[in-house]
Amino acid sequence: MRVLLAVHHFPPRYSAGAELYVLRLARELLRHGHQAEVVCVETIDVTKPFGVDVALDQYAGIPVWRLHLGLKGAPAQWSYDNPAIAAWFEQQVQLSQPDIVHLHSGYLIGIGAVRAAHAQGIPTVVTLHDYWFLCPRITLLRGDGSLCPQPPTDPAECAWCLHLDQRRYRWPARFSAGLAGKVWIALAGQTERTEQQARRDTLRAALAQADLVTSPSQFLANLFKEWHIPVQTIRLGLPREPFASVPPVQAGSTVRLGYIGQIAPHKGVHLLIRALKRLPANGKSIELRIFGNLDQHPAYTRTLRHLIDGAPNIHLVGKFRSDQIAHVLGQIDVLVVPSIWYENSPIVVLEAHASGRPVIASRSGGLVELVQDEVDGLLFTAGDSRDLARQLQRLRTEPGLLERLRDGIQPPPLLDEEIQTIFQHYTALVERRTASRGIG
Repeated sequence: MRVLLAVHHFPPRYSAGAELYVLRLARELLRHGHQAEVVCVETIDVTKPFGVDVALDQYAGIPVWRLHLGLKGAPAQWSYDNPAIAAWFEQQVQLSQPDIVHLHSGYLIGIGAVRAAHAQGIPTVVTLHDYWFLCPRITLLRGDGSLCPQPPTDPAECAWCLHLDQRRYRWPARFSAGLAGKVWIALAGQTERTEQQARRDTLRAALAQADLVTSPSQFLANLFKEWHIPVQTIRLGLPREPFASVPPVQAGSTVRLGYIGQIAPHKGVHLLIRALKRLPANGKSIELRIFGNLDQHPAYTRTLRHLIDGAPNIHLVGKFRSDQIAHVLGQIDVLVVPSIWYENSPIVVLEAHASGRPVIASRSGGLVELVQDEVDGLLFTAGDSRDLARQLQRLRTEPGLLERLRDGIQPPPLLDEEIQTIFQHYTALVERRTASRGIG
């Protein structure tokens, strides 16, 4: 079986959740004797004329087509329906004739892969890793940092949200307690609505062309009910071997907290630092180690350094190789996931549980499907540093809490189970295509 995997970015330069998921899937395809190729966006240059240059690379034995985008003079819809990328996919799919085309997220790479495969009758799978199909900001976080309760029915609301990146819109919105936005939306011109409606209609039509749409969380799957597009929930799995050697958590004189992930505003690292600094000075010592790429969002990293302000118990450790995750988890007692956006299904939570580490997480999105409050972790009100501080303080003062949460952890699903489910879907789609050709 030959599978073409399309994703916005790919290692070694990028290593967030979707990128690592695709890397893992590609490796499993190769391990089981199949063929896998990856297509990703490697660079974006706004000074280069609109178009795409493609370079074939190898990473971990996987062929990788790395796209280099020029955006000078790009059409308005380039971010979701890039004609240059679509034309390349049409040619590539026709030449290579993969058995399956599998799109992940859609951010930057757009819908060209789905359209090209559908046009040639090649089965297509889309895995939702975020909210890109529903939200032009991808995260369902508004420009003012607040959570969007659900995808708006009026596309002008999305247009207003995008304007909030600009100070001339953001300040009136803040000082009018939201009234400025309501007025703007009511008076929004047809152009603003039309652009956002076009994005919605285009992406909905493309998603409807996919033969299978999957999501790691039921939360994300449920958001597409109004689109009348069925989404299959396939839970993520893990191999057990890498985590078997992680030493068990033992209550000691210091509670060792860890954050592992992107150093980005929507991940809420600032919230965690503020919560930690709220704790009283007396009592059991507590420390925090922050693991992640400190160079990805330099302004945000500067904000974090300012918040830390030399606190000796908070450490910005930096990034690490993905194969070092078990070693990193061995350095902490509890993982904290303080996200202010709706997390889908962060694999680091599964990795923490596989290592016997309880998880403190925001009570939102797919996190509530992974963390059982008071059983294998603790949940706190999303975006509330006081409530997070309350849960952190319990680790210092509540006898036996850490051990009870540790003992309540159940092993996460196995990677082999997840991969078997995906391969079963692949096989069924290929067989259906073969049968339809035979009938024809």
